[in-house]
Amino acid sequence: MKRFLYIIVFIGLLATPAVAQHSQRGKLSPWLRQLVKNLPQPPAKGRGDSATYPGDKERTLIAFIKTTPNDNQVLSDNDCHSLAHYGDLHIASIPVSSLDRLVLDRRVLSIEASPTGHTLMDSMAVHLNATLAHKGLGLPQAFTGQGIVMGVMDVGFDLTHPNFYNRNATEYRIRRFWDQVTQDTIGSLFPVGRDYVTEKDILSLAHSRDGIDIAHGTHTLGIAAGSGYDSPYCGIAPEADICLVANAVYEDLPFIDSTDVYKYTFATDALGFKYIFDYAQEVEQPCVISFSEGSGQDFWGYDLLYYEFIDSLIGPGRILVAAAGNEGHKKNWIHKRRGQESAGTFIFNNDTTMILTLKSPDDFILRLVGYNDEQNDTLLIRPRYTLTQPDSTWAVKSELLNVLFEAYPSCYHAEETCYDVTLSASSSIGTNPLLSLEMVGSNADVELWRYNGWLTTSSINPRLADGEKSHCIHSPSSAPNVISVGATTYRDHIINLEGDTMTYWAGNDGRLVEFSSTGPTMDGRIKPDCVAPGNNIISSYNSYYLEAHPDANDNRWDVARFPFQERTYSWNANSGTSMSTPAVGGAIALWLQACPTLSPTDVLSLLQLTCRHPEPDLEYPNNLYGYGEIDVYAGLLHLLGIDAINDIPKAHTSARFVLKGNTLHIQPSTINLSPSTLQIYDLNGRPVFSTQLPAGQTEYALPLPSLRAGIYAACLGKESTLIRIAPGTFARQ
Repeated sequence: MKRFLYIIVFIGLLATPAVAQHSQRGKLSPWLRQLVKNLPQPPAKGRGDSATYPGDKERTLIAFIKTTPNDNQVLSDNDCHSLAHYGDLHIASIPVSSLDRLVLDRRVLSIEASPTGHTLMDSMAVHLNATLAHKGLGLPQAFTGQGIVMGVMDVGFDLTHPNFYNRNATEYRIRRFWDQVTQDTIGSLFPVGRDYVTEKDILSLAHSRDGIDIAHGTHTLGIAAGSGYDSPYCGIAPEADICLVANAVYEDLPFIDSTDVYKYTFATDALGFKYIFDYAQEVEQPCVISFSEGSGQDFWGYDLLYYEFIDSLIGPGRILVAAAGNEGHKKNWIHKRRGQESAGTFIFNNDTTMILTLKSPDDFILRLVGYNDEQNDTLLIRPRYTLTQPDSTWAVKSELLNVLFEAYPSCYHAEETCYDVTLSASSSIGTNPLLSLEMVGSNADVELWRYNGWLTTSSINPRLADGEKSHCIHSPSSAPNVISVGATTYRDHIINLEGDTMTYWAGNDGRLVEFSSTGPTMDGRIKPDCVAPGNNIISSYNSYYLEAHPDANDNRWDVARFPFQERTYSWNANSGTSMSTPAVGGAIALWLQACPTLSPTDVLSLLQLTCRHPEPDLEYPNNLYGYGEIDVYAGLLHLLGIDAINDIPKAHTSARFVLKGNTLHIQPSTINLSPSTLQIYDLNGRPVFSTQLPAGQTEYALPLPSLRAGIYAACLGKESTLIRIAPGTFARQ
C-alpha cells in the first residue's frame, strides 16, 4: 500500500515559459552565490567608507572576474586587486564585502570561484615503452627529460627525498617551489604563501606545510620525474628540472586560517600553473605540468573562466596534463529517453544530504518513494514549478525528506533547463527508510547526474536499477585543451616490506581499471584523451609523513625503506588516476625534448597516431580510453619522422646494434634459425644498404659503405631500430 504525501501537478504550469528567473547574483558562480547569501548584512556606509560585514573584517577571496572590454578601472573602483590577467579576464583578490557591489556594477560580466578539489616506477616505464627512450636504444640519443621543466602542482611534498636528486644523489633537481599554504609570508609578494628559489632554502624547508600529514605529491612527483635513486623505481623523465607548487585541497583545511579560507580556489590553482610556466619561460625551457586533482563538472559554467584562463597559459612548449578522476566504479548518470515511461534507481548516502542534477527541456515528474515495513511513502514533485519561483528556487518539505530545487538554463544549451536537487533528512539518506527516485513522463527526455552518494539497487523493487558508470570526468581535466588521463592496470597486488600480499583493484591485463573516470564531458565531448598504468604504482613516499604517522594504513603499502642522510625514506605502492597522470606528464616531457614546440593540439594528434589500443575491438577515440594507452617510444619515432616511411616495420627489434668505426655489430636476442635480411634506410626512405644475414650466428660484424652523418633506420626482418652515424665515423664522408 502506498501513502501519497504530496501530489504536486500544476495544470496551469503548462503555459509557463521554461526560463529561469535571474537575479543580479546570477553573475556569481554557485559557491560565491551561496557565500553572499550566508553573509550577515553589512552596516550602512557611504561611498568610500571601509565598513565590512560583521565577522568578515579583512577577509578576501581569490576569484576569476570577467569585465567589459578595455575597462581597467572597475577592479580598483570596487577595492579589488588584479593578480594576473589575460585580456579582460582577471584573477583578482576581492574583499568579501565588495561582492554585492561587484554584482551591481554593469562593467562586471561574471565572477567565478569554487573551493579547490580533492587529490585524486619500475613497471610503469616498461609498460609505456619509456625504458627504450631512457637508454637511447634504437634512438639518436637518450631521452630522459633533460632540458625540460617538469611541473607538478600537488600536496604533501617531501622536498628532501633522494628521488629528486640525480641518480647518484650528487645534483638536486628541484629548482623552484611555491608553498601556497605556508604561514611563512613575511616579505612575500604572493597572494597566499611564498616561494623558495634556492637549493639551500628548499632543502632547509624540507617539506610543504602539509607534508607532515599528506604524502600524495611525493608519490606523483616521483612518477613524473624521480631519478629512482639506486632502485628500479625510476620516473618517466628522470633528468628533467623540477618546479613545484603545493596548493590547497579540502584535506588542507586544518592548515588554513579561517580568515584566509576563501583565498584557496580554482583561481589560486590557475596562479600556480602560471607560476610554473613563468619559471620555464624565465629559463627558456619547454614545460609540462602534471595536476592530479580536480572536482566535478556542472551546468552552471562555473569553470568556463577557469578554462579560458588555462587556454591563455598553454601553447607551443607549454602543456597541462590533469587526472580524469576516480569515480568510474560508481553509477553516475541516468538517461530517461523520450518514449520511456520512467527510469529510476535507489539512492543512498552516509551523510544526511545528497545532491543530484537533472537536465531536461521538457516537463516531467520526480517520484521519490520511501519503503517502510507497513506502507510506502510517495512524494511526487513537478520540478518545472521551480521556474515560477523567486530566484528560481523551491523548497518542498515532507515527512519523508526535504527537497530543495534550484533551476537555471544549461551553460551549454540554453534551451535545456537544469535543476540542482538537494535531498536532506534527519538521518543517512536511503537507510531508514530505503529510498528510490524515478523520473516519470513518456514525453520527456531527462538526464540525471550524481554529485555525491550512490545510485544503487534493492530487491524490494528490482525494476529500479538504471544508471551507467560514465559521465564523471573531473575538472580541469574536462577542459578542451588539457590532456585528460585515465588509468589502466597491470598489477593487482604487491608484496610489502613485511612480506604481506596487499591486494587492491583487480586486473593485470592492461585494461581500464574500474575506478578510472570515463566520459563524455557535460557538453558531450570525448574524454579522457589517453590512459596510462594507475594501479599499484610504486614511487617515492613522504618520510615526514612516515615519521609522524608510523602506524598509518597506507604505510603498509611500503615495498622498501632505506636510509639517506640520517633519515628513513620509502618506496610505496599507490593507485588512482593521480598516478597515471604524472606518467603521461613525464612522457610528454620526453616528447618535448625531441620537439620543444609541441602544443596541446600536437600532443592530441600524436596520441591519435601512436597510442596502443588495450581493447582492439573498440573504436578509438572513446570515452573509456580516449586514443588509448600512451606509447613513449612510438611517439618519439613519429616525432623523428621514422614511422612515416612505409617500408620500415613499426615493431622495435630486441637485437642489439653497435656501430664501431664503419663496422655495424649486431647481436640478436636469440639465435637466428633462418637467414634474415638487413636493410638500412635514410630518413627520406631511400635504401642505402642491404645484405643477407646467415642463420645460426650470435653476432654479426658488417662493414658499411661510406654514409653521411645522421640517423638511419635499420630493418631486421619484420622489426626495426634506429642507428646514428656520427660525423667522422668514416674516413671519407
